[in-house]
Amino acid sequence: MSRLHGTKDFWIGALRAEGPAFLAAVREAEPDTPVPSCPGWTVTDLVQHLGALYAWVRGHVARGVTEPPAGGPSADGVPGGAAAVDWWQHEFDQLMLQFDALDPELPAYNWAPQAKRAGFWPRRMAHETAVHRWDAQMSIGGTEPIEAKLAADGVSEVLDTWLPAGRRRADLAPYGVVQLIAVDAAQEWYLRLRGDGVALLDTDTILDSDDHNTRTTASGTASDLLLALWGRVGFDVFAVAGDPMLLEALRTDR
Repeated sequence: MSRLHGTKDFWIGALRAEGPAFLAAVREAEPDTPVPSCPGWTVTDLVQHLGALYAWVRGHVARGVTEPPAGGPSADGVPGGAAAVDWWQHEFDQLMLQFDALDPELPAYNWAPQAKRAGFWPRRMAHETAVHRWDAQMSIGGTEPIEAKLAADGVSEVLDTWLPAGRRRADLAPYGVVQLIAVDAAQEWYLRLRGDGVALLDTDTILDSDDHNTRTTASGTASDLLLALWGRVGFDVFAVAGDPMLLEALRTDR
């Protein structure tokens, strides 16, 4: 199984591209423009959400401890309208300054079943920003795909972080094996679903021919795979063989 293993520099580089693209989209839209991919949200809601998340991460990532911070992200008191965009720009700039100086091996809280290290957060913020950049562009009717290597790492993040943490959207508990193929990134992923459980597999541990669980394969671009796992596009945009219900069980709860 080929999966991208990113670095802090890779994720910061992605943020340097995705942050300004997000900003350009939200500056073009009216503040109360609906965001079709985030039902019930306006552009201002999207700006406030992402900026509040940046502020929350800045508040705990460099503490050097793994205990969870008090409280979660909050947009309480955040300005609305055009002022929210200026506030977001400040939060993004401060986050980038902090990430530039951050030791990725520093102990730091995260909510996932993996090492509690600060390097978790540049990765998490890169993918959060990339998907919400796509959301922001949806509001002005002109989306661009997420860059293939970044999107492939985002697929890996869903599979190695979100799903093992129990953050699955659908109330589905199927059994079977899923193969996802990113045709533009030369990467593939195998997953075994066992009811509520999901395991990311290496190719040499795939079930043998005596196992008769359902198998499903979906192939498409890395960007579309990531957006589908985040519920932004349907799995009907892929070449699918097998039971599509297994794919629905891989969506995150975001």
